Amino acid sequence: MKQVVQNYKSGELAVLDVPVPGCKPGGVLVRSAYSLISTGTELMKVSEAGMSMLGKARSRPDQVAKVVQSVATNGVPATYRKVMGKLDSYTPLGYSLCGVVEQVGPGIDDVKVGDLVACAGNEHALHAELNWVPKNLYAPVPEGLAPRHAAFGTVGSIAMQGVRRGESQLGDVALVIGLGLIGQLVVQLLTASGVRVVGVDPDPSRCELAERLGAAACGDPASAAVEAAVAELTDGHGVDQVYLAAGGGSNQPVELAARLCRDRGRVVDIGKCRLDLPWNAYYEKELDVRFSRSYGPGRYDPEYELEGRDYPIGYVRWTERRNLACFLDLVARGRVDVEPLVSHTADFDDAVETYQRLKDGDLKAVAVLFRYPELAGDAGEAGQAQAPEVAVPAVRRGGGSSAPARSAKAPVRLAFVGAGNYATSMLLPHLAQREGVKLSTVVTTTALSAANAQRKFGFDEATTDLDAVLDDKSIDAVFVVTRHSSHAELTRRALLAGKSVFVEKPLALTEDELAGVLAAVEESGNDRLQVGFNRRFAPLLQEARKRFGARTGPASLRYLVNAGRLQHGSWYLQQGSEGSRFAGEGGHFIDTASWLLDADPVSVYAAATSGNEDLQVVLRYPDGSTATISYVTTGAAGFPKETLDLLADGRVLRLDDFVRASVFADGAVGRKRWVSSRLPKARDKGQNAELAAFIKAVRTGGPMPVPLESLVATTAATLAVQAGLVGGAPVTLARAR
Repeated sequence: MKQVVQNYKSGELAVLDVPVPGCKPGGVLVRSAYSLISTGTELMKVSEAGMSMLGKARSRPDQVAKVVQSVATNGVPATYRKVMGKLDSYTPLGYSLCGVVEQVGPGIDDVKVGDLVACAGNEHALHAELNWVPKNLYAPVPEGLAPRHAAFGTVGSIAMQGVRRGESQLGDVALVIGLGLIGQLVVQLLTASGVRVVGVDPDPSRCELAERLGAAACGDPASAAVEAAVAELTDGHGVDQVYLAAGGGSNQPVELAARLCRDRGRVVDIGKCRLDLPWNAYYEKELDVRFSRSYGPGRYDPEYELEGRDYPIGYVRWTERRNLACFLDLVARGRVDVEPLVSHTADFDDAVETYQRLKDGDLKAVAVLFRYPELAGDAGEAGQAQAPEVAVPAVRRGGGSSAPARSAKAPVRLAFVGAGNYATSMLLPHLAQREGVKLSTVVTTTALSAANAQRKFGFDEATTDLDAVLDDKSIDAVFVVTRHSSHAELTRRALLAGKSVFVEKPLALTEDELAGVLAAVEESGNDRLQVGFNRRFAPLLQEARKRFGARTGPASLRYLVNAGRLQHGSWYLQQGSEGSRFAGEGGHFIDTASWLLDADPVSVYAAATSGNEDLQVVLRYPDGSTATISYVTTGAAGFPKETLDLLADGRVLRLDDFVRASVFADGAVGRKRWVSSRLPKARDKGQNAELAAFIKAVRTGGPMPVPLESLVATTAATLAVQAGLVGGAPVTLARAR
């Protein structure tokens, strides 16, 4: 494997081929996806290596003291050989990265191979293709968080520990001196905590960046504007805390801290700056000077870091691993935005050139990322990079007829599992009035919700006993309208019980769940399944498709979904258990695109804005057609939710939020235009027509409204969106044979 190293004696930087580290007990082997250059700590080390021996000694007096002690103990010749041997050797660089678990060591049960983790440590999160990382120095990456953002985990933990040492409270005012990488993160963490921040840095661009990221005011340390801002925000009392995130040999930061801090305020040293404290200034205000030690409690403790002995949470609430997990969560939820800090992303093979540009000042950056080859070959071997894949499982049906025998004249008896808002507002009102349908049983986890549904829609029975419903031979079809995490398992059980199944989207949240559903189809021979992808059944869209006609060439489709923000407390926000919002809803739009293009996608590319609030999903189809789905939550509430454009062969189909549709065509005899003649009374997104088609299939034993192969392909494509966000590359939809 390859690793970035430096010779501290000569200053030489190199990317070396080195052996792959072994996967020892108590840790995991991680293949790097992105690693972060600390433009403060690492560049200081790189610069020191280029100094003369005298310069090195002046910059590291602590090491000189060790040499003097060694001379006294071992003599000059032995000490000289020891020092020169240590200097004239390669040392690693790096301490913050994100990667994929490649191997799990004995004693590890919280992650598995293939999981994405953020890693910390200047001995374990190096700029290298593979690293062995002990348990307390990695944390799983929350779903939806991009690897390039998770690579900030360690420096984020350093900033977070500094903020914790300051013990800030809501309404405080803080001064952050030094707006480099750590300082910018401290600004955001304080702002997220309800603290008003004034920033100080001689670089105007960094001041501007900090203000964009939440600081109330920023300026040069010599600027009167900084003191004026502090006076205005604190009524002249001074700031509650000062965070020293600056480096260098100037004593100006600690002097400025004393001048602008209030009586009995706190000064927290996070960076490595000169601390020649002006005694009178600090004594008269009785300032509390604190040091922040790296990522948090546990740092430099070998029993914690190497042996995995955690500190009890009742005694130590925030360890370095808990800080790492907390920072990742804040970034995943959009409370901290690291994307604006990324000044440059370089390929790992260009590491030496990147360091040299940073050292020479050609590349001015807050944060620089190394990007590693995507899914490279086996460790230690040269391999071709492979595109990430998501499997589209083959549908295999068991023997026998999949349509249960029933009398065509008898009403179709339905059972509902779940009676939440969607079921009671969008499905049951249509079914309750439909001739030939009998609402037999409603099943919920709470007795009262079942009783309410029974009273409102006329179910024969309300129960919490699912097994009894599945065993009831008189029930023809089961509707699964529960929370997303239960869809696949309930569908699987209902198929095995021989029922026709209508499951609201999504069918599955993972590839394993999808495989489980198809295993039930193969075992039972029952493929009577419909997923609630209703938009293809919308009358307005069906008419527009008919008017558009057949295609001869590839098409371009654009689908804008102005999804809007969810209300606080919505279970859709429970991504850990219910999957991402797009995983739950995105199948609607992928299915609609595939239906309009009359094919299933072969690859998916996904990108997200910072915080993963807005998604861009690009689907590619076998004939060269593409569909772009823009799924956004940050748009205006008054703008239509769904707009769609399909362009091909000199024609355009336009759908405006299921209210109006139009088709434009260029032909031999001129231009033609069709516009839906009147506005519908209400947006009809196809639920009623979809239910009618499903009930007809159950009653007659005919084919389901949508082929199972299409439902599987749409589900796999939806899952590929998440894989694409994690991998940062197009995902191939590999079809099993």
